[in-house]
Amino acid sequence: MLGTPSHPMQVPMTVDEPIYLDYAAATPVDEQVLEAMSPYFSQCFANPSASYAPARKARADVEDARTRIAHLMGAKSANIVFTAGATEANNLALAAVAPDAHVIASAIEHESVRACVMAREAGTLLPVSAEGLVSAEALARAIRPDTELVSIALANGEIGTIQPLRELSHVIADERKRRLAAGETRPIYLHTDASQAAALRTLNVSSLGADLVTVSAAKMHGPKQVGLLWARSGIELRPLVCGGGQESGLRSGTENVAGIMGFARAFEIARDLREDESKRLRELRNWLQGCLADAFADAVVTGPVRDAQRLDNLLHISFPGLLARRLVISLDQQGVYVGTGSACAASKMTVSPVLEAVGATPATCEGSLRITLGRETTREQVERAACIIIETVNAERQRVGGC
Repeated sequence: MLGTPSHPMQVPMTVDEPIYLDYAAATPVDEQVLEAMSPYFSQCFANPSASYAPARKARADVEDARTRIAHLMGAKSANIVFTAGATEANNLALAAVAPDAHVIASAIEHESVRACVMAREAGTLLPVSAEGLVSAEALARAIRPDTELVSIALANGEIGTIQPLRELSHVIADERKRRLAAGETRPIYLHTDASQAAALRTLNVSSLGADLVTVSAAKMHGPKQVGLLWARSGIELRPLVCGGGQESGLRSGTENVAGIMGFARAFEIARDLREDESKRLRELRNWLQGCLADAFADAVVTGPVRDAQRLDNLLHISFPGLLARRLVISLDQQGVYVGTGSACAASKMTVSPVLEAVGATPATCEGSLRITLGRETTREQVERAACIIIETVNAERQRVGGC
């Protein structure tokens, strides 16, 4: 059992082994995934588009991986397009609607969605609650006669909010019925980026209620630069990359066979571990949150209060009056690696649009850390990290107070 939050065990300020707590940014590739990928780098290296036997073997393996992933999603393999990660899949989804169509996304979407929406002449960013939740009522009010696509991530990678996607899908279904009754022919689709949720939540497409789903291998202990877009039958996708016509003409370029094979294996492992890992990580996260909250009464936890509404492995906590970038640097020097928000926003050192959207104060934004646990995170690591974070925050407060 973990110690009580009020009394974390005493450990030195430095650690012999680094403690990685930024799994929302990147996950290490599972050893079983590496094993599944290995033959496709030097043995089964043939181009799947060629006609000879080794190439046909590579093609068959790609299609087998597609079928396995489709089974995990309760989908048809023909509806899955492999991409070079979630960003490309999101762009492909947003390009599925007419250029002049109105599109909607929540104000806390990943930058790959936000940028696509704001680049259009008719795009709306939907406000969210203080917990980052999109309400069905707000979505219904935002839909216009020319709206063709709504993009709402299943889970936010910065504050952990899990959206009531099924409830939101009913709003889309009601609008479809209205248009049908009125004789209107313009379609409307619901897209979700499920990348951050994939390792800890089931992604059955029927249960989700979405028409398009993005998944990334990189967020589930698979290789980077491999992702997919699932699109419901009848949705006409428009290719972003033209050339040899791979992926049914929707994504030209020689397939990343090794990556695709790793994606399928990573997805299967995530499915097998999901229930136990979700529970384990939730308990570790809650202990860490309680420990830090006990140590700092003014600490601010951003995101949903209820466990069921946020990712089990994510803690977004702020220490008002301090600068997160200084905390991150100090923790880095001590071998504890945490984030300040999405990796994209952090690299630009900009204020997080997510925190702005949920109404966080400037002091909360400046002092916020995103701590995410993963498959390799141990109880001992969390306890050691808690002590180091507490000591680091106290040291920084003393420094600031002494200025």
